[in-house]
Amino acid sequence: MRFSSISRQAIAWCVVIASACFLAANLIGQEKGKAKVTSSLFPKDGPTIPLGLVPLTFPEDNAYSPAKAELGWLLYYDPRLSSDGTVSCASCHHPKHAFTDGSDVSTGIKGQKGGRSAPTVINRGYGALQFWDGRAASLEAQAVGPIANSIEMTNEKDPAKAHSTCLDRLQASKEYRLRFKAVFGTEDFTIQHVGQAIATFERCVLSGNSPYDRFKAGDKKALSESQERGMNIFFSNNARCDSCHDGSAFTTNQFANVGIGMDKVSPDLGRFNITKREEDKGAFKTPGLRDIARTGPYMHDGSLKTLEDVVEHYSKGGIKNQWLHQDVRPLNLKPQDKTDLVAFLHALNGEGWQQFVAPKNLPK
Repeated sequence: MRFSSISRQAIAWCVVIASACFLAANLIGQEKGKAKVTSSLFPKDGPTIPLGLVPLTFPEDNAYSPAKAELGWLLYYDPRLSSDGTVSCASCHHPKHAFTDGSDVSTGIKGQKGGRSAPTVINRGYGALQFWDGRAASLEAQAVGPIANSIEMTNEKDPAKAHSTCLDRLQASKEYRLRFKAVFGTEDFTIQHVGQAIATFERCVLSGNSPYDRFKAGDKKALSESQERGMNIFFSNNARCDSCHDGSAFTTNQFANVGIGMDKVSPDLGRFNITKREEDKGAFKTPGLRDIARTGPYMHDGSLKTLEDVVEHYSKGGIKNQWLHQDVRPLNLKPQDKTDLVAFLHALNGEGWQQFVAPKNLPK
């Protein structure tokens, strides 16, 4: 009995020592820059590009790594980015709503309402200027913008102070310090590092391999008859939807005034607020159309609730104003044409983003 008891104690101590050694080795490895990736979401050589999309380019000053993408994923879902710990990036860009929030306009800290709808994160790695008005020159800049916005994520009025206090909250986490050191070589990370990590994750949020893509690849049964008719209308010389919604992401990434909100007393002037160019009054970023059936309500103010509403808006020629885009004109679509066009837009629902749900645990 004595021998058995001693043996059990010895085995227990061996387990404790082995576990401690494993933990120490893991932490030392991270501190030396050997980042430990705990999720299988992020392949070694970059995100898998779904059928229909073109190769994705990462910036030279923010190259992809699995550890950086995973760090960005954790930060994206972490409400500690906000002053009161209630709002994360995912609060307004959640996979449940195809990386939007399903609302007319977004809700920030203290229940404050913003003035614009949350655009989807899906395929934003294919664009340069970000936000509806293009005020951010990159995904990196976009990622840290809301952290300094007093309606969205901070109690601070000064953007620099907002970023500083956010860093204080994140740097209080030992795990975050180790992860940042492994990725960026320092525990004394900056808001630019935060933006780079989040942007790396966001570039992994892709959508392709839709019924339309499979149809184009040779599967002629991938589209219904209605969807195929709608595709022909979409690319027709009458509708010319592809004059703005072109390319693999179905957007030219340009800005256009399509009349939304221009009938109000004090309309949101969009891109004009950034450039001060007369021709940019009422112009907003042309959104990509992949998974568009999942990201309503539509337009920068969420004023069009359904795809049927959107098609009707364009069929009648938008809302007249002196800055209306030249391609927005009455299309006089027949009822069946409208039905078919909506059916085609549903055929742009794809895959490649659904796996990026919230992590089970955030860094302690």
